[in-house]
Amino acid sequence: MADIETAKRNAAIRAVADHFDPKAKYVGIGSGSTIVYVVEAIQALKVDTHSIRFVPTGYQSRQVIVRAGLTPIAFDSLPRGVLLDVAFDGADEIDEDLNCIKGGGACLYQEKLVATRARKFICVADHRKLQPRLLTHWPTIPIEVEPLAAVETVITALQSLGSTGPFIRAGSSSKAGPEKTDQDNFIIDAPFPPLLIPRDVKTSTSLHSSQKGMDGKGEGGIWEVETLAREIKLLEGVLSVGLFTGFNGSEASERGLQKGGQKPVAAYFGMSDGSVAVRVAEELKS
Repeated sequence: MADIETAKRNAAIRAVADHFDPKAKYVGIGSGSTIVYVVEAIQALKVDTHSIRFVPTGYQSRQVIVRAGLTPIAFDSLPRGVLLDVAFDGADEIDEDLNCIKGGGACLYQEKLVATRARKFICVADHRKLQPRLLTHWPTIPIEVEPLAAVETVITALQSLGSTGPFIRAGSSSKAGPEKTDQDNFIIDAPFPPLLIPRDVKTSTSLHSSQKGMDGKGEGGIWEVETLAREIKLLEGVLSVGLFTGFNGSEASERGLQKGGQKPVAAYFGMSDGSVAVRVAEELKS
């Protein structure tokens, strides 16, 4: 039985072997404990990385890059119109359509910026994050909000959308007040029932008997994932929503869009038996 850290390391090694190109110019490096193993796996390749610039998603990931002897570049220093060759990041939960919940580490805004600037986003996680639908085990959707709007505007609106008990995330010390993001904003964690994927709505079926026949537009607090992500993003005071949905980088390219996508093209999960399970976007399956 592989412990959780070994599972993360195994997933990182496989993801880097499959998707890191030594000829790349720009590589996104996400946040969280799994990403440490991604950087270790890049180092273990023992290839020349001096011409590669690594784009962090926050203070913590920049420190990981620097400690590894790699060269960081700030997101806003990237040349205009240039896409990252690849971005590696973790997730709090990933469904069978590769929609993700991110933001457990409060870096969701910069993580979304980097993912949507990459030709392909590769997610790396352990087996606990592998679920059929979002909010199966991860309890809430993280939402980055401007502090002034947090309570009266955003929390009230989330309750009207069917969230039961949304709350402002506390900092590590109760005396420090709410947790702050790198943008000096608050995080609201919003519980909802498990989120539907598009085919649940099309077929009027889901994995949860209480959700059968739902249209995914909020009846009884039941939402389809992309629909809910759009509704929350429209709320005044919301900077970013920790639901990564919609196009992936491959789909964006097929549509002629000069950007990446929120969803990964592939997700790597370190399993408890030491193996690595891989979920790949439908259009990339051979």
